[in-house]
Amino acid sequence: MADVLGRSRRIALAVTAVTAVAALSACGGGSGPAASSDASGGSGVTSLRVADYYTDEPAFSIIGGMLDTCGQSIGVTIEREAVPSGDYLSKVLQQSSSRTLPDVQMIDAQDLPAISKSGALSPVSERGVATDTVGESVLSLGTVDGEVYGLAPTAGTIVLFVNNAMLAEAGLQAPTTWDELQSTAKALTSGDRYGIAFSTKNDGQGTYAYLPLLWSAGGSEDALDSAAAKSALQLEVDLVSSGAASQSTVQWGNSDVGDQFLTGKAAMALTSGTQMSKLDGAETPLDYSIVSVPVPQAGDTVVSPLGGETWTLPRSGDQAREAAAAELLSCIASNDTQLSLAEQRRVVPANPELDTQYLEKLPKLTEYVAAVRDGRSRTAILQDAWPATNTAIFTAIQSAVTGQATVDEALSTAAASAAAAK
Repeated sequence: MADVLGRSRRIALAVTAVTAVAALSACGGGSGPAASSDASGGSGVTSLRVADYYTDEPAFSIIGGMLDTCGQSIGVTIEREAVPSGDYLSKVLQQSSSRTLPDVQMIDAQDLPAISKSGALSPVSERGVATDTVGESVLSLGTVDGEVYGLAPTAGTIVLFVNNAMLAEAGLQAPTTWDELQSTAKALTSGDRYGIAFSTKNDGQGTYAYLPLLWSAGGSEDALDSAAAKSALQLEVDLVSSGAASQSTVQWGNSDVGDQFLTGKAAMALTSGTQMSKLDGAETPLDYSIVSVPVPQAGDTVVSPLGGETWTLPRSGDQAREAAAAELLSCIASNDTQLSLAEQRRVVPANPELDTQYLEKLPKLTEYVAAVRDGRSRTAILQDAWPATNTAIFTAIQSAVTGQATVDEALSTAAASAAAAK
C-alpha cells in the first residue's frame, strides 16, 4: 500500500506551468506544423533541450542518433539529458513544479495522464503538430480525456517467443490456448530447462506480462477481484507451482526473461517484443518464432497492452523555443523516423500504413504487428489512477506466486488498495 500511495503522491506533486502560445513551423519527413521562420535562423533558436531515460545500449545510441538527425533537419543542436529510469519520474515532477522542463520531454505512457493534468504540457494540437502519421491504437498512448499530449513514433507489446528447434524435437506446435500453454510448457521442461519464462517481478514488468492474460479472459484493471482476474493470475501461479516456470520469475524483468530464452534455459518466453533486438544480435543465431499470447479458449481474442514512450511538449512561455520543439516532435513522429527506429529496436511503427514496408524487411513479425494494432494503452480506462492500480496488481502477483496469499486473497487486497488510492 505504501508503494501505491508513494507513487501517487509523487505524481500529484506536479504543478501547473504557465500557459504558452506557440508559433508553429514545418518539419521534414512527415506531416507537421505550418511553415514559419527557420528554427536556427529567424527565430534565433540554435539548440533544444530534450530528455529521455534511454541510458543503456543499444537504445542510448539509437535514440541519440534519431534526435541528432531530427535536430539537423530543423537546424538546431540537441542538448540531450539521458536520465536513468529509476530517477526519471521524480526529476520530471521536480522540473514540472519549478517550470524547468526541457523543450521536448519523453514520458512513459503510463505516467502521461497525471503529468498532463498538472498543466505542464501543451496538447500537440496547440502547437500545430499533426497526428496523421500515428495509428489509432498507438495514438491512445498519448491521449488523455480525448486530447493528444504526446506522440509515440513506435510501440511494442507482449508476445510469446517459442524455440522452434525445441518444439520440433518434442513434436509440438506453438500453444494457442491456456490449456495448451500449460501442457506444452510442462512437456518442454527438462533438466535445467524450463518450459516457459515470464516476469512476475514486483514492478510494472510483472503487470505488463499479466495484462494480456487478464484482458483476453474478459477482465479489466478496474475489477481486480473478478473471476477473469483470478483465472489469469491462477494460470501464472500454476505454471510456477508445477515447475514448468522457475520460481525466479519473481525476480526477473523482461531483459532477464529474454536472457533465459536466449541461453536455452527456457523453451518459451512470454515477454516484451523488444527482446528481439537481443535475440537477433546474438553471436549464434537463434531459431525462434513470435506467436500471439495464448487465450483461455479457442476462438477468444487476445488483447495486449501497448508499451512505449510518448514525446511531449512542455510549456515554457518562450514562443520561439516552443515552435522549434514542435518542429522536432513532428520529425520524431515522421514516417522516416518511425521506420528507422522500428527496424533498429524491433518495435512497430506508429503508422499502420507502414506495415507492408516494415514487414517486407522483417516478415516474421506479422503477428507482432497485428498484436500492436489490436492492443490498447494501459491507462485507457483509469487514466491518472493507473499508477496506483499498477502497483496493486504487481503486488498481488508477487504475493500469489510466492505463496504468501491465495489468488483470491491477493486480488481482493489489490482491488481494495486500488480503490482506496483513487
